[in-house]
Amino acid sequence: MTLAADVDRLAAESDFAGVVRVDRAGNTELSAAYGLADRRHGIPLTPDSQVAIASGSKGMTALAVMSLVEDGTLSLGTTARSLLGTDLPLIADDVTVEHLLAHTSGIGDYLDEDDDVPISAYAMTVPVQHLATTEQFLAVLDGFPTAFPAGQKFFYCNGGYVVLALLAERASGVPFHDLVRQRVCAPAGLEDTDFLRSDALPGRAALGYVEMDGEWRTNVFHLPVLGTGDGGIYTTGADVHRFWTALFAGAIVRPETVAQMVRPRSTAPYDDRRYGLGFWVHPTRDVPQLEGYDAGASFLSQHDPAEGLTVTVVGTTAEAAWPLAKLLQARLVD
Repeated sequence: MTLAADVDRLAAESDFAGVVRVDRAGNTELSAAYGLADRRHGIPLTPDSQVAIASGSKGMTALAVMSLVEDGTLSLGTTARSLLGTDLPLIADDVTVEHLLAHTSGIGDYLDEDDDVPISAYAMTVPVQHLATTEQFLAVLDGFPTAFPAGQKFFYCNGGYVVLALLAERASGVPFHDLVRQRVCAPAGLEDTDFLRSDALPGRAALGYVEMDGEWRTNVFHLPVLGTGDGGIYTTGADVHRFWTALFAGAIVRPETVAQMVRPRSTAPYDDRRYGLGFWVHPTRDVPQLEGYDAGASFLSQHDPAEGLTVTVVGTTAEAAWPLAKLLQARLVD
């Protein structure tokens, strides 16, 4: 059975709603969309739909930060405290940009993924419409004690990437969303990639969905109205491929910086994957990955620079992407 036929079959079996794309050596081997972008109005997803990638955005945050490192605005050794001043006093004085990028900062997390909270829960502690700028996230970042000394171990931390966005914004004097647009999206040619407000989505953007009380509801009340360093970007399958191509061509940051970011520094305690600076890395191969999981969003994209292979699955529910991502990884990557 062909790859396309296998994907069609599994998409039907799993009631998948989202986009799948495979590119190899400059050729698009698969580009397909399934399900509805808007379930109420029956609007189908297409390969050109803009879909949220949740924590897949962290790679772009890391690149914006490393771009500032390259031009001397920040350094990996810059402490968070030097730019936070008296804000977020529970963040230890020795926490650096490098610790935050590598998830080794030890800071307390406002969205701790180890908490036994269902993905459908309303997790935000302030009204989501009040979270539209990076500075506004101070209200949800504060009050979380240090979990362990900086540099001691790896612990995935959403809040650390919001802090990175805050540091980048304060150091550069440029709003964080504009930093990502200027330093990542523009040089990579990502015309369909941006932070989008969930209450004002453009026509090609897909809604995210959460199953509650036996029905599908949009995730508009579950997430910040406009994401920042740890999530919030919408993109297309084609733009994800452009992103990886531009990244390894040195169009966003220098090749030596890319090598530094995709070099494994830690191994996750809950699986065999490794982590660099803003990127996951395959357990045994030099294949960087971006992943996202949130209410109404699931995303996995990986790129093998040796083969010029990019595999991307993005779904409009928290669990949608994983069956197809597992199939494609087994067929094409492992």
